[in-house]
Parts: sequence; C-alpha cells; structure tokens
Amino acid sequence: MSESASPVGSPVPAILELRDIRAGYGPIEVVHGVSLEVAAGSVMALLGPNGGGKTTMLNVCSGTLSPYSGDVWFEGAVATSASADDRARKGICTVPEGRGIFPNLTVRENLLMATQVGIPMDRIEDVAYSQFPQLSGRRKQMAGTLSGGEQQMLALARAFATDPKLLLLDELSMGLAPIVVGQLYDKVRELAEAGLSILLVEQFARTALPIADSAAVVLQGVIAHRGTPAEMEAALATSYLGS
Repeated sequence: MSESASPVGSPVPAILELRDIRAGYGPIEVVHGVSLEVAAGSVMALLGPNGGGKTTMLNVCSGTLSPYSGDVWFEGAVATSASADDRARKGICTVPEGRGIFPNLTVRENLLMATQVGIPMDRIEDVAYSQFPQLSGRRKQMAGTLSGGEQQMLALARAFATDPKLLLLDELSMGLAPIVVGQLYDKVRELAEAGLSILLVEQFARTALPIADSAAVVLQGVIAHRGTPAEMEAALATSYLGS
C-alpha cells in the first residue's frame, strides 16, 4: 500500500471524486446516486458481485459513459463533460474488463497505440519490457495468440508505460489462474507503493484487499459498505464476496 506524503493529521486531497452519480444504459439506471473519493497516492477497491454497478461506475470515471446526473472531479476540477480521450491525456488510464487489447495486432503494435497520449514509443517499450520481460521476445507475435495471462500483461504494460496519474483496473483476475493473478497484482502493488493512484474493480475481494488502502462494497447500484480493508472483513462475512 502507498504512503501519503502529506503531514500527519492533514487530509490527503482526492485525485478523483464522484458526486451523486446516477448512470446506466438507455432507460435503465444502474448506479443510484453514488459518491466516492479516491485519495491521491492511494488504492481504492470497489468490491461486489457481478451486476452490482461496479463497471458502470468505472466507465463513468474513464469517460466512456456519461452519467444521467452528478459530477466527476479529477485533480480538483470538474471533468464530467471531458471525453475519454481528454481524460487519458490528463492522466487517467483504463485497463478494461476483458483486457482491451487488439488481438489482430502484434505486441509491439498494441504498445504503439499508447503513443496517442504523447509518450514516445521508445519510452513505452523500455517501460513495458522492463516491467514484463516475457513480452520482449514476443514483440512480433499477434496479441490474440498470447496466453490469457500474457494478454493481461500486455494490457498492463501498455497502461504502465503511459505514466498515468490514475489507473482504473476492471476485473484484473478474470479468467486467469491464481498464480498468474498473484504475479499481476505484485506488479500493481509495486506501482501503488511508488505512489500511483489506483481505483480497481474486483469480484474476488480477498484478491484485491491486500493492496488496497480503502474499499467499498457495491450492491445493486449503491455503496453498501465502505472503510479500510480491515473494516471490510465484517462486511464480507455478510456479503456475496466470500472467496
């Protein structure tokens, strides 16, 4: 978990805020008046069963979904109307559910897509291959032929290489063996310890809690519980999240 640089007793400013967000798809409201804050340099985990509204909240944060009402704030300024591209250029980077790679492009071509935020390709490759050396020997391989774990490594490598201010992670563990999930979360933990702000969505609570500074349980479109990872244990005992 990350360390705050703020003096003892002073509040850590929020890098991201959702204020009374209502959002959904067409006429169906999925998120019902949710407010939350992610402190700068911290890791917040959104936990809960599938269908509870976690990914919808993340999509509102990234700008890929406009809320019905409420506001998104980033670094102290309203960002509700900013596009996903604008938010990416300001430092919000998303690793979506399902990894979000381009299977018909090579590993290197996938990394090339990250240059859209203004980072030189040589810098992106240096960071990506140093973080995930396994990908270095697969530069010319089609991403769709990589294993599930390697595809997630590629998605993370592309995200890390853009030097984001805020990383949004959606179901990092989906479809992967526990040993691979552990390796990926080790990398996320390294970034968190270096001070990167992270908001992550995870169905399996005990996978995410060890790297989190705070957590919230999302049930049926509202935040049912929130607090420190230790405080979440009692909530988990009465929620779907057990394993």
